[in-house]
Amino acid sequence: MVSMSSMQHILTYIPYALVLIDLRYEGVNCDTDGSVESHLAMGKKLLAAGQLADALSHFHAAVDGDPQNYMSFYRRATVYLAMGKSKSALPDLSRVIELKPDFTSARLQRGNLLLKQGNLDEAESDFKRVLHSHPTAQEQTEAHGQLIRADEIQRLLAQAQAAFSAKDYPGAAAMLDSIIETCVWDVGSREMRAECFIQMGENGKAISDLKATSKLRSDNTKAFLQLSIIYYHLGDHEMSLTEVRECLKLDPDHKQCYAHYKKVKKLNKQIMSAESLIQDERYEEAVSKYEAVMETEPNVPQFSQNAKERICHALAQAQLPGRAIPVCSEVLEAEPENTGALKDRAEAYIQDEQYEEAIGDYEEAGKHSENDRQVKEGLERAKKLLKQSKKRDYYKILGVKRTAQKKEIIKAYRKMAQQWHPDNFMDAADKKKAEKRFIDIAQAKEVLTDPEMRAKFDQGEDPMDPETQQGAHQNQHFHQGFQGFNPFSSGGGGGGGGGPFSFKFGFN
Repeated sequence: MVSMSSMQHILTYIPYALVLIDLRYEGVNCDTDGSVESHLAMGKKLLAAGQLADALSHFHAAVDGDPQNYMSFYRRATVYLAMGKSKSALPDLSRVIELKPDFTSARLQRGNLLLKQGNLDEAESDFKRVLHSHPTAQEQTEAHGQLIRADEIQRLLAQAQAAFSAKDYPGAAAMLDSIIETCVWDVGSREMRAECFIQMGENGKAISDLKATSKLRSDNTKAFLQLSIIYYHLGDHEMSLTEVRECLKLDPDHKQCYAHYKKVKKLNKQIMSAESLIQDERYEEAVSKYEAVMETEPNVPQFSQNAKERICHALAQAQLPGRAIPVCSEVLEAEPENTGALKDRAEAYIQDEQYEEAIGDYEEAGKHSENDRQVKEGLERAKKLLKQSKKRDYYKILGVKRTAQKKEIIKAYRKMAQQWHPDNFMDAADKKKAEKRFIDIAQAKEVLTDPEMRAKFDQGEDPMDPETQQGAHQNQHFHQGFQGFNPFSSGGGGGGGGGPFSFKFGFN
């Protein structure tokens, strides 16, 4: 059984005249073979039940059983129309008219199909024949209305062609809109409108028309090539490759399609390779590969823009803010609402400790992507880091960047600890200041060399902050163990100094 929408589709293609067929041609014995009549009867029953495929099988059998029975062809054409297969229905309707020229219902149906295909002269001929063949009142009204419409479309088409020749593409497109409303399967009108859209820069609409023409004309290599070129200029290398391959399936020796295919394939290979490198976290190599993409295709701005966007992402992931920020900014200058570039630049700003700028980028990204979890989490983190930066910043205490490795942190710590060792100061006030600074330096080293504590700090939480219970506990533990801690000696605490600190130098 078919759905209600399918039944409505069937009724669209089965005119009221068909309901009268049994009355007008009742008793007409088209064949003495009982099996043909049996197939016709069963086909009618299945058609009424909406079982189109089964009905079609019976009408096939009826046609095979008696190729001179016009009703078998007509019934089969009716099922084809209900299934949306107008190309198959048209030959059957023509065969009906050949066998029975005065069958006005078949001629009216054929005229309607020809009109939808844009075959205006042939459609007008059928409508005129209907009007001169003793039609029913309904057939006469329909044929007369369609004849007027066909004449109007002839006039519109001439005006559209004139406007197109004069390069008035918006005007031509507007007239073609009216034509295609009736001539929905007219390949020529859709091709002309697609060209208008291309000239107007409305590539999305051009793609829609060209996709339709590629289905309406089975060997439409031109449509597939145009689609591939449009996608290419939109920067969509994958869809461009898909469409040009369809062209080569139809004609492997098509010179233009093959030349375009080679160009797209080379670019596609470079881009896929670059994306694979990003997935493998080989960011510097990915940047080089995307730079090669821009060299391969310097004449299509969208490919350069897309490459820069991915370079921006790779550099941000590689924690190279000095290089990432300018590239991301260049992307955003051309596309201010590019959420991906906004997020990447925000991350680079965080790496560069420009927290207010990071907040601004995340807030802007949030306007264009309200439900983006990364934006929400990034904004919260940037705000925490901004607040944290106004307090104690362990990276600044040791004078290292946020991207510093553990070895670099330990080296900076030793240098700072040597500089601010309390034993270096004799004045009581200076010694007290040095003691405080020395504790900060030691705490900075402990936090930044411990992966878990450093991760918390990078998220905006100070693990040494006594305001939180966990931080207070860690801080207490740190101070309890600090009295015997000697950052320079390979052994334990030793003599020298005075006050609460007792250190001996033991540099390696």
